[in-house]
Amino acid sequence: MMDTLLIVEDEARLARLLADYLEAAGFHTHQIGDGREVVAWVREQAPALILLDLMLPGQDGLSLCREIRRFSQVPIIMTTARVEEIDRLLGLELGADDYICKPYSPREVVARVKAVLRRATAAGPPDGDDPIELDEAQLRVRAAGREIELTAVEFALLATLHRVPGRVFSRDHLMDRIYRDQRIVSDRTIDSHVKKLRRKLAELRPGEELIHSVYGVGYRYEVRPPP
Repeated sequence: MMDTLLIVEDEARLARLLADYLEAAGFHTHQIGDGREVVAWVREQAPALILLDLMLPGQDGLSLCREIRRFSQVPIIMTTARVEEIDRLLGLELGADDYICKPYSPREVVARVKAVLRRATAAGPPDGDDPIELDEAQLRVRAAGREIELTAVEFALLATLHRVPGRVFSRDHLMDRIYRDQRIVSDRTIDSHVKKLRRKLAELRPGEELIHSVYGVGYRYEVRPPP
């Protein structure tokens, strides 16, 4: 079942349409229409990607996304007509990799699925020896019994980097993820946030650098073994 895409959508006709297009593109699919059935299925079947509608009976997509992220890094694409909720979702980085606003073209969904899967494959699995734990609800980071509190912007920055260890994020990409209102900020703004974030992380992991600069490109999160 590792090649299966999970479609979580309570509109049966739309779910079937998405399944038809994705299967025509070479994917296997499974459909769930009730939010209460999702977590158990994901735990048991480990899908390759989840298309997750925000508004669902039983349990909403936002809480599902948060719950799934507690045990899995499976790529998640949110689908919704409620753009203001997506701003909140991605602004706090509760775990979605991408989002698509309704109404959408099924062909666009297929393209987005392929793009997210390519990124996930290139990034590889997260580091099993990751020393820190992120608490999205309280904007806190914990390590070895200690914790620090971050601002919403600092948390969004760290969560973006932390969710895909080793992947290099450009400053432009980080700005898009952090500032969903498309405000104009400079590269130095991101650099300033990174500097403050590093200083706070040093309180948890003295002498250990977790956010690495990539000259001329941006930043990546990486846990390096001690020399």
